[in-house]
Amino acid sequence: MKKKYPIILSDTERVELKRLIAAGTAPTRKLTHARILLKADQSPEGPGWVDEAIADAVETSQPTVARVRKQYFEEGLQAALNRRAPNREYQRKLDGEQEARLLALACSEPPEGQARWSLRLLADRMVELEVVEEVSYQTVRRTLKKTPSSHT
Repeated sequence: MKKKYPIILSDTERVELKRLIAAGTAPTRKLTHARILLKADQSPEGPGWVDEAIADAVETSQPTVARVRKQYFEEGLQAALNRRAPNREYQRKLDGEQEARLLALACSEPPEGQARWSLRLLADRMVELEVVEEVSYQTVRRTLKKTPSSHT
């Protein structure tokens, strides 16, 4: 059966994959992907196994084999071996000015009857002072966590 994404490794790629597996020091995922590529190799030097046999041999799922095959075909060897960095972007809840106001508030005296500021108290006060329309205590926590503190 002709594969939609044929794997035809060059000699240098084959040597690199064998060296990677022989060293055995790479992350398991990377080693598994290297084994998948070597077994899927349809060049004259490669075994050209089918996805089902590869999945059984390297103890992984068929969709993983298909995904590695497709990544190699479309993006190359390094993309098939290495994890892709997340491409999501998070929208910031507080801008720089709002973060500064939060920090100033956190460093100020706590409300009467309180020994210290809690995250929920800070979030509530930020809304009371109309710095923000709404803010969760988790956003307050993340903002304060990324700021170096001089308090112990």
